[in-house]
Amino acid sequence: MSPGELLMRILTIALGSQGDVQPYVALAKGLQAAGHELRMMTHTNYERLVTSHGLEFYPVKGNVQEIVESPEMRELLEKGNFLAINRYTSKIAREAAIDWTQSGLVACQDVDLIVVGIGGLFVALALAEKLQIPILQTLLFPFTPTAAFPGILFPQSLSKLGGTFNRLSHHALRQIIWQGARSADRIVRQQVLNLPASPFWGPYNAPSLHRYPTLYGFSPSVISQPADWQHEQIVGYFYLDAADDWTPPSDLANFLADGAPPVYVGFGSMGMRKPEETADLVLQAIARTGQRAILQAGWGGLSKADVPDNILMINSVPHAWLFPRMAAVVHHGGAGTTAAGLRAGVPSIVIPFFGDQPFWGQRVADLGVGTAPIPRKQLTVERLAQAIDRAVPDPAIRQRATELGAKIRAEDGVGNVVSIVHSIAEQGIRSSDY
Repeated sequence: MSPGELLMRILTIALGSQGDVQPYVALAKGLQAAGHELRMMTHTNYERLVTSHGLEFYPVKGNVQEIVESPEMRELLEKGNFLAINRYTSKIAREAAIDWTQSGLVACQDVDLIVVGIGGLFVALALAEKLQIPILQTLLFPFTPTAAFPGILFPQSLSKLGGTFNRLSHHALRQIIWQGARSADRIVRQQVLNLPASPFWGPYNAPSLHRYPTLYGFSPSVISQPADWQHEQIVGYFYLDAADDWTPPSDLANFLADGAPPVYVGFGSMGMRKPEETADLVLQAIARTGQRAILQAGWGGLSKADVPDNILMINSVPHAWLFPRMAAVVHHGGAGTTAAGLRAGVPSIVIPFFGDQPFWGQRVADLGVGTAPIPRKQLTVERLAQAIDRAVPDPAIRQRATELGAKIRAEDGVGNVVSIVHSIAEQGIRSSDY
């Protein structure tokens, strides 16, 4: 088969927060650089993120940042109850599902392959069934049942209950996500696609999900391949680096040059019901440690005029550029931010809010590259100050973080997916047994 015949038209579907979407921009960019024709279907507010990397943008309804910053979601995030958050977001998804599916029908025209993660998985499955298009799952957290460790919503200490419990906990996670999406899935199948309803327990046995390996976009140095994963491959993280011509704002460059490496503090897209209290807590903790710090802007009630000279507030700066210059990074434990911290080779302090964030916080602690996670509801000035005082000067933590960062930087998650997609192309994705 000639190189020209290997090239495919690929649709990447990525729904969720910017941390959910950005790895798929990196993946789509890599596939496009390898010669494939890429389209990216995601929320309207990510148009600039997608098009700035030369990708074709197919918009769908919804601005996740606006949802996160709503009073209802701020209150839910403050409580950290994943089931309540899942119910709320499922209601929003149900209202948008018809638009997503109709947009997907347009985006899927003449497409050879759909690449998708958890965000948009069930929409992709319905479209794939209707249009007979294969799916390649590329997931950012463990979702395949395994006896090796509990599901991401369960305390990892429960692993002591054994492999059967671990496996059941993954099935429970899959049902929590599916049952929240089932109503929307039924609506779009009936009203838009004229398809039968999915099974009550979900479409997890759909043939299109198992035709190709499930790919996991995290490092095998962070989570080892479970022995009972037979149709799964851990390929490495999908990193979106800063543009080659990106330069830091002058105030950031000057601040970094004026003293010792600072501590970064930022909570991504996590809306906070009482942002002023959180800001005050962080400022007090930094003051106790005597460290210099960089704070992600966007917290209500806190402006640049409010902070002392040893603290700089910044707007959005690429983590790939910023984190290697930090003494430590304090963050919410989202999969993307955790990956950026690990890759940078600096100690991490995770303040998880909900979802998979406690899981990643515990992985950081178990790997010895940061402190034990501090759940947001348990965060105090004293606890944050103690964590910073431990993480920054500890040579063992820093050495382990440095070594892990070097291993991760030597990996090529995007390149590994590109190789697998080339293999799929060689097999002939439109085979008659689909």
